[in-house]
Amino acid sequence: MKTGLELFERSWPGHLKGARAGLVVHPASVDKNLIHAVDHFISTSVCRLSALFGPQHGIRGETQDNMIEWKGFRDRRTGLQVFSLYGSTRKPTERMLREIDVLVIDLQDIGARYYTYIWTMYLCMEAGNESGKAVVILDRPNPITGRYIEGPVLDEEFSSFVGLKPLPVRHGMTIGEIGLYFYKNYFPSLDFHVIKMKGWNRDQWFDNTGLPWVMPSPNIPILESAIVYPGMCLIEGTNISEGRGTTRPFEIFGAPFIDPDRLVSRLYSFRLPGVRFRPLYFKPTFNKYAEKVCGGAQIHVTNRERFRPFKTGVAIIKAIHDLYPDRFRWRRPPYEYEYRRLPIDILTGSDKLRPKIERGISLKEMEDWWRHECYIFNKKIREKYLLYE
Repeated sequence: MKTGLELFERSWPGHLKGARAGLVVHPASVDKNLIHAVDHFISTSVCRLSALFGPQHGIRGETQDNMIEWKGFRDRRTGLQVFSLYGSTRKPTERMLREIDVLVIDLQDIGARYYTYIWTMYLCMEAGNESGKAVVILDRPNPITGRYIEGPVLDEEFSSFVGLKPLPVRHGMTIGEIGLYFYKNYFPSLDFHVIKMKGWNRDQWFDNTGLPWVMPSPNIPILESAIVYPGMCLIEGTNISEGRGTTRPFEIFGAPFIDPDRLVSRLYSFRLPGVRFRPLYFKPTFNKYAEKVCGGAQIHVTNRERFRPFKTGVAIIKAIHDLYPDRFRWRRPPYEYEYRRLPIDILTGSDKLRPKIERGISLKEMEDWWRHECYIFNKKIREKYLLYE
């Protein structure tokens, strides 16, 4: 298969031939031979590379944790200005766009609404629409397939940088398909283009594509991290460690007050599909409970086609909430530039999940709620914008 990066020269919009391009990239913006998009755009004749932009975690992936801002700089190798889209602003400013005609976005998403790169894309599209600049998306695979959707659909009253517009948590779309959805619904006058992939189908997991896995962010080191992330990122909205500061973030979770065996026993009572849990102790090197011994578990996905990450993440929070009601806490703001609403509410996209857990609503009843929301979203919105079979 070929990504949009590998096809952009033959599919470049004719009216943008020779345009000054600003390239939005990160470490995973590479081709199958690990050649970075910057190198492709420096040598191309279809446009003139004029500036670089980077999202959360930096253009080089150098900011380890979440909510760590970074500043722009002059790139030594190319001499180009690098603009930060995760610092004083998350949206390209008029000054940043002054010397370019088109924003080219080549970012590897991981298939979850709260992964911020799709919202960097949205804000780039908004800025392009306001300033008369074109936007070109170089499409890439959804690494956890484009087949499955899961989790609540965002209520726009809970918009934040982990979700600005309605999407389910696991959206089952490529970054190009989401861009098309944004274009049609929010920026119809934008000069917008998606350079599609060739040879990708919706059933493919990333390790079936022949592409190399490059960490799209420091705490998604392997594909297994991405597989569990649509559920395990919810842990960020609690006082439970989501495994940051370990070698398997989002697969490992726990807290100093948790008895691993007791927790795992409760988790097995939910009969979750496609997953097993290993009780363990761990000591994070940074983030929550740094240098403290935590009890918890590690997720082992045994059947990724049956595994439901969001359901699993909710089950973990419910189990810990029920087992340790005097120790479990919802994380307080600020979180991802939201200073008023609770992090768990902006992650789930509404204030419905938290009270359901607090009231002891069954996991099945909660799943029925978000499955209905997914069904409506898929039929009314998602199916219109799918570019691949």
